Amino acid sequence: MRFELFIAARYLKAKRRQAVVGIITAISIIGVAAGVASLIIALAITNGMRRDMQERLLGSTAHIDLMRVAADGIRDWHPLLDRLRKVPHVTAAAPGLYGQVLISRGARSGGGLVKGIIPAEERTIGDLLQKIYEGSADALEPVSASASQPTSPAGAQPLPPIVIGKDLAENLGAKVGDTVVVTSPLGELSPLGWMPKIQRCMVAGIFKSGFYQYDSSYAFMRLRDAQRLMSEPDWISVISFKVDDLYNADKIARTIEDQAGKGFQATSWMQQNRELFRALRLEQIVTFIVLALIVCVAALNILIALTMMVMEKTRDIAVLMSFGVTEMQVRRIFLLQGLLISVIGTFLGLILGYALSWIGGHYRFPLDASVYSIDYLPFAPKIRDGIIVATVSLGVSLIATIYPSGSAAKVLPAEALRYE
Repeated sequence: MRFELFIAARYLKAKRRQAVVGIITAISIIGVAAGVASLIIALAITNGMRRDMQERLLGSTAHIDLMRVAADGIRDWHPLLDRLRKVPHVTAAAPGLYGQVLISRGARSGGGLVKGIIPAEERTIGDLLQKIYEGSADALEPVSASASQPTSPAGAQPLPPIVIGKDLAENLGAKVGDTVVVTSPLGELSPLGWMPKIQRCMVAGIFKSGFYQYDSSYAFMRLRDAQRLMSEPDWISVISFKVDDLYNADKIARTIEDQAGKGFQATSWMQQNRELFRALRLEQIVTFIVLALIVCVAALNILIALTMMVMEKTRDIAVLMSFGVTEMQVRRIFLLQGLLISVIGTFLGLILGYALSWIGGHYRFPLDASVYSIDYLPFAPKIRDGIIVATVSLGVSLIATIYPSGSAAKVLPAEALRYE
């Protein structure tokens, strides 16, 4: 062990003539540990929020959506879909028809976004149909492929099946087999004016994605049923794509847009959710800055503890210097002492932070999905964050040792020992 480190460790462990110095040193270690642990936990939560939201968004929706710039939708879409499936990096494509509707059951009602789909193709670009909570999505298959079709209470006319989200079902008080009324503002012109289109549907399944935006407002119907509801014979509003490179989706979207021709616009998942992920990134930065102040407060405690240590050890410093210890060595002694305090606190903080993050990830703490969009608090601790936090902690603490170590190096042996 080097001489300076040996003396620094002895000073750190030695009994104090002034108990307050030892108390402040202990508080400094606890402060550094608390700051580091808080930063690790906060960064784990923000990483987890970003990871879970991205996974659920990408798992439930397509990577790229192609729409008409005008509001007239996509007609003659079959040859266009076949051609765009051959675009490089496109792994799957599916048509869809979106429409804002009112879904009601008795006195209860709720706004929703219904999507007309072809189930076999929809499953290739999203996994909401694989997350059925109750019932089954099999009823959405084409009529010729379905084993059985839901019927009305009278048993005369089959009711179109519909699959809705769990929170929407709870809001309506609907269960599998219940009948709901779907009202579309895209109705028909009558002698009394423009009348909304009303369609009775039977709930065939209820899905649960864990993402409140989908569970509270999304619904799926067969494409043909949705087209009848929207009063359009063969019309879709979007073609959705899955690609083989998530983070190159913007470039692939431009290629799809060029291949589709004039009048089309393609948007990637990054463009659609840019504000959400930007807000999460800003939240992570602000959280880091605010919690880093805890480490700064602990660094001030280190400065105070070392300053009082220098005042207490003035005679010892003078004796050491009279034996030939240089000013630089004295400076290193107190630099290393402050660094030891920081290292101990940082090490304890890393252990505590990662342990609590693991516990939080293992025992999921519930959240209000209507407020936070997800139903539990996610944790995703990263080694990289630990390295950054440890570097910041040690750096701030090292800066705090500059003044007291400089004061120790300026002690004059003759003046300090004059009255001894």
